[in-house]
Amino acid sequence: MGGCVGSRHDSSGSLNENSDGTGVALGRNQPLKKEKPKWKSDYPMTDGQLRSKRDEFWDTAPAFEGRKEIWDALKAAAHAFESNDHELAQAIIDGASITLPHGALTECYDELGNRYQLPVYCLAPPINMIEEKSDIETLDMPDPPPNSGYECQLRLRLSTGRDLKLTVRSTDTVHHMKRRLHTVEEVEPTSQRWFFSGRPLTDKMRFEELKIPRDYVVQVIVSQPLTNPTPVEN
Repeated sequence: MGGCVGSRHDSSGSLNENSDGTGVALGRNQPLKKEKPKWKSDYPMTDGQLRSKRDEFWDTAPAFEGRKEIWDALKAAAHAFESNDHELAQAIIDGASITLPHGALTECYDELGNRYQLPVYCLAPPINMIEEKSDIETLDMPDPPPNSGYECQLRLRLSTGRDLKLTVRSTDTVHHMKRRLHTVEEVEPTSQRWFFSGRPLTDKMRFEELKIPRDYVVQVIVSQPLTNPTPVEN
């Protein structure tokens, strides 16, 4: 994922060694190159799954040791870069005093020498993208028979910071579990993206097929704020 280490640059833009002498000289700052990285996902990925993976990264990246304003600038620059607005991406980088030793957003430094790394999936789609399933197909998904399977508790951790236990049935699909969460948290199913052990869970997967061990947590990325968010105490 992304990360940050305490290296330092001198006034020429060259990287100095860390206090323990482990720094590597990477040379001067280079302008952002126009070439987009080419990469292949471990599994064929839909556009929705790619968005989910990116959302998960950007929701957690500021938790690293870097500065939030730099992460925000990198997110904006990455978006401009993928949209082929190279001049805007370069302007954002320059405005935030971000250094690119290799001319790529996969490795950057702020003016304090903190290191930031963006994964390739935030800069370009994989070469093995597949077509998204239509919403109509999801809407046509039949409900499981009433009281089918067995009832169980599923632990969820929402990107809003809330943890909860959701009552589901073993025959529920992910789509039906999203609908159950909607009744509890008022988060639309289309605004939920579910992950377990870093793997996106698609709407057609059934709970009994997921093989989620007892007390393990499923992460839910929420792409819209809750209707009645809980106030955050200072």
